[in-house]
Amino acid sequence: MHLTLHLTARCNLRCRYCYEAPHGGGDMTFETVQAAIRMSLARIAQETPGQSLGVIFFGGEPLLQRDLVVKTVRFCREITADTGQQFHFKMTTNGALLDEAFLMDQDTRDIFIALSHDGVQAAHDAHRVDAAGGGSFDRLSPIIDLLLTHKPYAPAMAVVTPETVGQFADSVDYLFRRGFRYLIFTLNYGAEWNTRQLRELKRQYQRIADWYYERTMAEDKFYFSPFEVKIASHVFPGSCRSERCELGQRQISVAPNGRLFPCVQFVGDGSDATHAIGHASTGIDEEARARLYTMNTVENDDCAGCAIRERCNHYCGCLNKQATGRLDTVAPLLCAHERIVLPIADKLAARLFKRRNPLFIQKHYNELYPLLSLVEDRTTGRVKATR
Repeated sequence: MHLTLHLTARCNLRCRYCYEAPHGGGDMTFETVQAAIRMSLARIAQETPGQSLGVIFFGGEPLLQRDLVVKTVRFCREITADTGQQFHFKMTTNGALLDEAFLMDQDTRDIFIALSHDGVQAAHDAHRVDAAGGGSFDRLSPIIDLLLTHKPYAPAMAVVTPETVGQFADSVDYLFRRGFRYLIFTLNYGAEWNTRQLRELKRQYQRIADWYYERTMAEDKFYFSPFEVKIASHVFPGSCRSERCELGQRQISVAPNGRLFPCVQFVGDGSDATHAIGHASTGIDEEARARLYTMNTVENDDCAGCAIRERCNHYCGCLNKQATGRLDTVAPLLCAHERIVLPIADKLAARLFKRRNPLFIQKHYNELYPLLSLVEDRTTGRVKATR
């Protein structure tokens, strides 16, 4: 189970595409954190005893609540000492407030950190700006080096927009050359895309496929989404559906005011209770959660006869909400994207499989690959241990 704590509705940046636009106030209290964690542990004890609880620090910008992050980790460690309950910690940050003290401190050094970064400067500074409208690319450059020195497996989380789609392939290559090996790109589904921009998206994916092929043939290890997900949906049929968040079944988001939501897309500052499924102090409203989950499982009529329906993200109610404002309405852009990316990913996979590329075979057909890859990196010195 994963518990996402939206520690604050405030942010030090003003990213133009952000669905979680910063609000004037709304900081989570330590009492709310404690209530949310106790609630989650009670559910784990009831449903999946022995399971580790994932605590995800989110925002706004979570590092604006740095002291609360520390207090939360210490609180969880006290629980571990008393009961043996295990926790793991993650954070998604824009990086502007990240420093070596946070990365090395005994209370925070084990937090898995994902950095929001959009790639080359033209793409990044187009949207990821501060309150004065200035780009954040230059200030993040030394922070990237610092982060990857301490956390070499930190992923880069990037957003591609109609305005930046022409830099998509260059941004993938840039982040890889900077040292990121986990590259997670998604479209801004809330934007208006035209036919010309979709043609450019296809051209960029074809460039990325050639890049992926060359890097894999050179035995460079990396992860690029969405290609990895689409290839897995062919190798392991049904995996695309099983990996969706399932609206509150495996992940609960907690707003700064303590309201519970089934996904980060619904939280905001917590004032809109339309999709709320309870409160940290009173627990999950099972009727509300079941209602949203059931709504999400009803397939759109337009999707029922589609040839790629089992490999498509239309199952994700959170994505539908971001794109259309409704759980049960699939955005035309989503359909267009899936029809573009799937044939390109399949052709790429066929090229590598035909060559019997060992890295590709291990990566996509050996379920132990992540563990084996980590052991190899540590024993060969490719990536140093961080503890």
